[in-house]
Amino acid sequence: MDTIPDAANVRIITTLGHVDHGKTTLMDALLAANNIISPRMAGKMRYLDSREDEQERGITMESSAVSLKFQVMERGEDGGRVPRTYVVNMIDTPGHVDFSSEVSTASRLCDGALVLVDVVEGVCTQTIAVLRQAWQDRLRPVLVINKMDRLITELKLAPVEAYHHLARLIEQVNAVMGNFFASERMEDDLRWREERERRLASKKEAHADETDASVNVNESDEFQEKDDEDIYFAPEKGNVIFASAIDGWGFRVGKFAQLYAQKLGIKEANLRRVLWGDFFLDPKTKKVISYKHLRGRALKPLFVQFVLENLWAVYDGVVLNPNPDKVTKIVGALDLKIPPRDLRSKDTRHLLSLIFTQWLSLSTCIIQTAIDIVPAPPIAQAIRIPKMLYPDLYETTLEPKNKLEEDLYASKFGPKACVAAYVSKMFAVSAKDLPENKKKALTAEEMRTRARDARAAREEEAAANSQTETPTVESTPEVKQPEPKEDPKDNDLEVVLGFARLYSGTIRVGTSIYAVLPKYNTNLEPTHPSNSKYLLTANVEGLYVMMGRELVPVTHVRAGNIFAIKGLESKVWRSATLCGPEELGIGEDPNPTEEKDCLINLGAVNRAAAPIVRVALEPVRPADMPKLVNGLKLLSQSDPCVETFQQQTGEHVILTAGELHLERCLKDLRERFARVEIQASKPIVPFRETAVKAPDMAPTKTPNATRGTIRGSSAHQVITFTIRACPIPSPILEFMLENVEILKTILHDRKVQQGHLVEEEDQSVDIQGDVIRKPTVGPDQFWDAFAKICTDAGGEWDGVADKTWAFGPQKAGGCLLVDGRKPKAFASLRRRLERTKADEGNVEIDKVIRDFDNHIETGFQLATFQGPLCAEPVEGMAYFVEQVEIDKEGLGKELEQNRMSQITGSLISAVRDACRNGLLDWSPRLLLAMYSCEIQASTDVLGKVYGVVAKRRGRIVAEEMREGTSFFNVSALLPVVESFGFADDIRTRTSGAASPQLIFSGYELLDQDPFWVPTTEEELEDLGEKADRSNIAKGYMDSVRDRKGMFVDRKIVEFAEKQRTLKR
Repeated sequence: MDTIPDAANVRIITTLGHVDHGKTTLMDALLAANNIISPRMAGKMRYLDSREDEQERGITMESSAVSLKFQVMERGEDGGRVPRTYVVNMIDTPGHVDFSSEVSTASRLCDGALVLVDVVEGVCTQTIAVLRQAWQDRLRPVLVINKMDRLITELKLAPVEAYHHLARLIEQVNAVMGNFFASERMEDDLRWREERERRLASKKEAHADETDASVNVNESDEFQEKDDEDIYFAPEKGNVIFASAIDGWGFRVGKFAQLYAQKLGIKEANLRRVLWGDFFLDPKTKKVISYKHLRGRALKPLFVQFVLENLWAVYDGVVLNPNPDKVTKIVGALDLKIPPRDLRSKDTRHLLSLIFTQWLSLSTCIIQTAIDIVPAPPIAQAIRIPKMLYPDLYETTLEPKNKLEEDLYASKFGPKACVAAYVSKMFAVSAKDLPENKKKALTAEEMRTRARDARAAREEEAAANSQTETPTVESTPEVKQPEPKEDPKDNDLEVVLGFARLYSGTIRVGTSIYAVLPKYNTNLEPTHPSNSKYLLTANVEGLYVMMGRELVPVTHVRAGNIFAIKGLESKVWRSATLCGPEELGIGEDPNPTEEKDCLINLGAVNRAAAPIVRVALEPVRPADMPKLVNGLKLLSQSDPCVETFQQQTGEHVILTAGELHLERCLKDLRERFARVEIQASKPIVPFRETAVKAPDMAPTKTPNATRGTIRGSSAHQVITFTIRACPIPSPILEFMLENVEILKTILHDRKVQQGHLVEEEDQSVDIQGDVIRKPTVGPDQFWDAFAKICTDAGGEWDGVADKTWAFGPQKAGGCLLVDGRKPKAFASLRRRLERTKADEGNVEIDKVIRDFDNHIETGFQLATFQGPLCAEPVEGMAYFVEQVEIDKEGLGKELEQNRMSQITGSLISAVRDACRNGLLDWSPRLLLAMYSCEIQASTDVLGKVYGVVAKRRGRIVAEEMREGTSFFNVSALLPVVESFGFADDIRTRTSGAASPQLIFSGYELLDQDPFWVPTTEEELEDLGEKADRSNIAKGYMDSVRDRKGMFVDRKIVEFAEKQRTLKR
């Protein structure tokens, strides 16, 4: 670390891609080039998969970093070749969808990304997801088309077919990039228009008395169009690598341009431009011509003739039709130095990798591309940091506003530069794996000294023995060499380290720095009550460079590097920004107000997928409960995608992204964090409850009233009310669900304005399983857009926006409480939010009714949080409060007898029951959590795949054949509740030929009434009195009720006609 002269010679890159597309194998080639592993083991060892289960399953589960040094010969100013040392920090990430949060934490720290795509499988679901991640984090991507050998050995394509296949693949990836660009430009356009309208409106107000001519001055500033040329992948630009990581080769078009430039007598730069694309070499004139001048001749494109045919020839001579003479000829032609013994080797793969590593070395190609394409930290940070600081920014770069931003944008590392580092995740390592706790290997000199001391000790002992008769039990050499006695328990502990990148300044061991947590608000003073708990001081106990599973201790780290930091264990939960005014840290008695200028909050990492699989845990021995609680805390801190909490029932619950993720978490708890035997419940899957209008519904519960109307009253009939429930039209519901986050923001801001100290809210702990959606409006336009959608729905929904009393469950969700009292709505949430403190007192409402409004709302929140079917959250229901009457005389009596709490309690319960009964008055339905499932399968196992999906009540949405291959891409929807064991089932039935990727996609209505029984003649005739076909919805409902300990209506005797004896 100390030898790095400059941040300009550092590159920070991550590998991204779909599962099994070769990311870790590619890293092996780079590690072999750095002499960390043997070249023979590269590709087989998967060095960065350091966990046992990663090696067993053959997939990466945790992102791991490694710092590599490379010496590159570059042309100096005088034209000579000068060696220059580069440090490349690489982060290898998982490709499995369950671990997508590891990808988001890694990409926050990097400047560039190697996006790997399997040449046969092509663009898969996770490929699109990781490209989106790279786009959002403004990483410079490099496309690596991997597994090129499969085109030759597996698909057996001819070079020309392979060329068309590759061209199509690059086109597909570019189409994905084009989509991202288009959607961003549309957002920019909308933002620009709004900004322009706001500017013009303010100008109009300022020049109200002047003519309109002055208003139009600003209309000339046109919308700035952005060029989309640099976002695409094109081999001639040098940002596409063709590779086969398992065979250790990779090249860019430039490599072959270099080889052939002299031979063909064409300038290297010109040849690079035409080596990819529809360009041909005219055999007569020896000139490069385009497809227009072919005149019907069947010529091969240059890429086929000069590149692919050579590769095919090597594979043909070595692997497909082994021919030693042909191989010797190829080796001679390429001027490679391969020993004759290896040329005669029967191990064709080894011979192949020997030829290719000398001819087209993968590591050289990757490093050269990283240096050419990925910007150095000072350049990259000028583009990426503004977006982190101002997420709504749409300019590419921004002028620094203060010293801190200046240091950040330029990645300065002088002694006075502000220290700013970002910890994107915490990870746990065993204390015995820390370098300071490992036994140091002795040098030869130390061994000699030790042997001399031991000899001297033995001689002394012998001399002592000859003088005294008493036998000595202990031998002294042990005493002479005291080993640092460590408590074995301490060495078994897990230590939590931060995984971080330093953006500016220099960080040293032993200094103190500020840890700014994600909820810190930079607009407020550091000492503000809502800020002080998010600003902590931390001592840097240790700094390490990560080398896969190894940690190398260092004394200091300079800007532009990835490092691990010790000392944040009890302070930082998952992510934080580390700040300091200079290299020396903040000293003994820090004063945050004075050092406010160096404080910065780079925010939290956005989670890519919401965790959906919930499991309750308990130790086998109840006495081990404290260990389990402690283990859960450690697990939650060291895994960015797991949630752990205690439910109201007292159960300890763990929320994970999927089945594989759950298995890994339980393994970690048992073996590393809690070290106790654990029992896990069956997975708890979320449902939602709703109601629809069905053709054959039972008569209404309240006679002569609209359906869904329920009348209720509190104790002693003091308060009577009427509530009417009805389903919300889908456009309104869709709008509400999309903008839940916006609503939460509005309510949160209102609390802050009123001066409430907003406590750290549990992120709707008990109502997990919501899909993360992109809001369609901003906080300012929410109410206007909501009112417009309600007006469009027409009928009784016209004007509902102004009568909306509350949203639910938990004040933001898919249910509405509407104030339908005559003559006008008293409790309008919109008016309440827009009203300032000043005019709060002028509201002339019946004060007594106003007092009970909060209790009615509480009843509604309770009813929507736990619905009537199986106490799951309700979605898509509106509750109209049509009338509330108060018996003032009765109320007076209750007040005299001090029984007010009884009235309010009974009112809450009555409203809750009325809302639940209102839902049951319609035709109740369950909404099932659904996975969207992507399966790649060959034609011969397609039928088996369909069978497994159908058995689990899934349905096929689409299937398409991959051109040029025998693979099908099958998209299906599968209920989460049926998905456990699905991946194993598919692999078993197809003998491992198909493996699914499951991504949570939202909720879908199961169109079946859980209370339905056959009643009509046809139904009875078809199904019999007992309904031989089981009611699926009732089965799901009963299983949830069973789990929650609620009453389940079940027949004890199923078949009473037959007498059954136990013996038979």
